[in-house]
Amino acid sequence: MFGNRAIGAWLSRAHPVVFSAYAICAAFSTYFCMYAFRKPFAAGTFDGEVDLPGVGPIGYKTLFIISQVLGYCISKFMGIKVISELTPSRRAMGIVAAISLAWLGLFLFAVLPAPFNALALFVNGLPLGMIWGLVFGFLEGRRLSEVLGAGLSVSYIVASGYVKAVGRWLVGQGVDEYWMPFATGAIFAIPMLFFVWMLSNLPPPSEEDEAARSKRAPMDAEARRAFFLQYLPGLLSLTSLYILLTAYRDFRDNFAVEIWAAIGYDDQPEILATSENWVALGVLITLAVLMAIKDNRKALIAVHVIMMMGTLLVGGSTLLWQMGVLDPAWWMILVGLGLYMAYVPYGCVLFDRLFAAVGAVGTAGFLIYVTDAFGYAGSVGLLLYKDLGQPDLSWLEFFTGFSYLTSAVCSTLFAISAVYFFRQARPTSPDAPQA
Repeated sequence: MFGNRAIGAWLSRAHPVVFSAYAICAAFSTYFCMYAFRKPFAAGTFDGEVDLPGVGPIGYKTLFIISQVLGYCISKFMGIKVISELTPSRRAMGIVAAISLAWLGLFLFAVLPAPFNALALFVNGLPLGMIWGLVFGFLEGRRLSEVLGAGLSVSYIVASGYVKAVGRWLVGQGVDEYWMPFATGAIFAIPMLFFVWMLSNLPPPSEEDEAARSKRAPMDAEARRAFFLQYLPGLLSLTSLYILLTAYRDFRDNFAVEIWAAIGYDDQPEILATSENWVALGVLITLAVLMAIKDNRKALIAVHVIMMMGTLLVGGSTLLWQMGVLDPAWWMILVGLGLYMAYVPYGCVLFDRLFAAVGAVGTAGFLIYVTDAFGYAGSVGLLLYKDLGQPDLSWLEFFTGFSYLTSAVCSTLFAISAVYFFRQARPTSPDAPQA
């Protein structure tokens, strides 16, 4: 069903620009379509709350988000093993199977009564956490990995806003709020299959790719443990700050409707999509700089600098907005830009360059899933803290305070990681192949 050898052979001989355009289109579109099965429910308001025994009253929307994120988080922990050991020939079918199961979860969400349908969103989130690793597996370990990874990463910056806009439109057309997520998925089901087929035609990395970026291969449990222990201080710093970063990103994404309404844009649902276009453009331009850096050690440090600039932008723009210097819409755009400058490299550039800089054989998907797993666990903790620890604090007030915390802690840990890996990474030999 998947993969065409003739197209793969043609792509292996194609000009880098043609190859990049094809790969980015396939990866971007596949992951964009996945978001239609993950995020449209966040466009609903789902009024009401449930009193959980031993916990207390929790709003329906918070309960739904926690349920999905729990499934997504467990999926990330599973992915540490699955993604790092999966053979390339099984990736495409894995994507289709995972999204199909997630769509079934959205059907159950519509037919089961609240609050029991929260379990359906757990089912929905459980397979979707695998999709990033499955898609990125087609792209990593290439001389063009920065541009390919950046193209893929833009998908989740813009997709969330667009699928929520589609969801709001469906509700406006009379679709029930609980059926809206399933209906949104139906719109994207056929395109998803086509783009997965495109993705499956990509040839494996060439010998030149492997020489420039180190060989990529599945990692068993022993190899994963040895690698993590060897670089423990730096990886702990990156994982710890990613917990905050993911919680911040998820909060901004899941409650974007409420935050935009609080700053005066309640009657402009299109801003959910259009505002993220600026964020995506800024991230693409920023990451494009890394393509010019041939030395993997220098590139790894440059990635750290870019990510730290992003977390500093989060705090700085929040301060300017509170001082009245910055328009509220531009504040939301700038905190989004800063957030994704720090967040996006984790899923594409950071670990790809890290493996190349230290000369290790393995797969970047392993480290992506380690950080993701703990990151989404932090996201669940944040939601519980907000609803149970500070229930009277508005979404906007909570988001503002969390912006300062994320900026300060993450900037500090990025600096620590940069110093550590500068010492661990090996300088590129003048005779080594260049990316």
